[in-house]
Amino acid sequence: MPFSSFGLSPALLRSVADKAYPAPTPVQLAALPAALQGRDLLASAQTGSGKTVAFALPLLQRLEHIAPSQPRLLRALVLVPTRELAAQVGEEIRGLGAHLSPPLKVSIVFGGVSINPQMMRLRGGTDIMVATPGRLIDLIAHNALTLADVAMLVLDEADRLFDLGFAEELSRILELLPAQRQNLFFSATFPPAVQTLARTLLRDPVRVTVESEPQGAPHIAQRAIEVDAARRTQLLLHLIKQNHWSRVLVFVATKHATEMVADKLRKGRINAEPFHGNLSQGKRTQVLADFKASRLKVVIATDVAARGLDIAQLPVVVNYDLPRSALDYTHRIGRTGRAGERGVAVSFVNAGTEAHLRLIEKNHGLSLPREQVEGFEPTPVDPAAGPGGDTSGNGGVKGRRPSKKDKLRAAAAQTPR
Repeated sequence: MPFSSFGLSPALLRSVADKAYPAPTPVQLAALPAALQGRDLLASAQTGSGKTVAFALPLLQRLEHIAPSQPRLLRALVLVPTRELAAQVGEEIRGLGAHLSPPLKVSIVFGGVSINPQMMRLRGGTDIMVATPGRLIDLIAHNALTLADVAMLVLDEADRLFDLGFAEELSRILELLPAQRQNLFFSATFPPAVQTLARTLLRDPVRVTVESEPQGAPHIAQRAIEVDAARRTQLLLHLIKQNHWSRVLVFVATKHATEMVADKLRKGRINAEPFHGNLSQGKRTQVLADFKASRLKVVIATDVAARGLDIAQLPVVVNYDLPRSALDYTHRIGRTGRAGERGVAVSFVNAGTEAHLRLIEKNHGLSLPREQVEGFEPTPVDPAAGPGGDTSGNGGVKGRRPSKKDKLRAAAAQTPR
């Protein structure tokens, strides 16, 4: 079914043609008819499924037929969890609305940068806003905008909004919205908080569920490589050089680790930069721009980048640290193998993380052969050891492992006299 079958305006069809979308994706096929009819929508779709287009086209079609006002009235609000997703969604909406006449004003606002320029750009109003909840509340507190005229509300990555602790901000925003509006909720998962919100706010919603592609799909070749934790950086450096990887997105567990791994890669003459929430917005924007333009070979990121990043033709993702959530595995590796491209997803695993990788495999119906790279074989683990080779009997619980002094005493006790 082509996009022309949905009754979209000529201006929107022209924008779709400009973007050369081959055909509607499954989530677009399922969501567009209901959304264009003004129905509330509860959609389950994974990242990279084309859901932005699924809510952007109905939003633009509806506003295209509303007479412009001075000042402009905020008619459509899109809430997202991260700065990067806000920028990506906002630019997608701008692109799809490029041929509308008169043009619609799309504002993108998020924290981490000065509020004053955003307030200046809101003078004269706006038609559409893509925002993170915290910055939206700041702007409302500064009387920079009102939500009284919002006719469409979109929650994108609704589960992630709750994961990042926006529940209180969401409640405050919802209290300021008109009771009569169209609500479009998109979420990869539906934890209890999202289900409760949906039952409270949605009126007779159309439910859309798009099954994610099997994780063993041919366009993402997944590998699990066994290596001692202390040798992961050396192995990463080896793989980048041996395989001539042009660009690599590496996921680690902490902000400190992003800095540490990036520094070690640079010492190995690999152009690498960290990417985490403590960086200024200017630095984050520059890192992503350099990465997209292939001026930067490796980005080492925390899970702030697991959703919302759209890096065209990214060939490789590496799980230096496995994700805490098995679900986040999907979001991480989904950065590669997009739009029909082939990609590689590599996960480093050791004795201490083997059980967690098995849980990820179980949740996603995977069975990844364990590989070893010559010269980086892991140290054999004592069969009597607990997780991670711990022989203390406490399972490697943080705070209960033998101290350095304990280990020295144990070694001395075993030394022949």
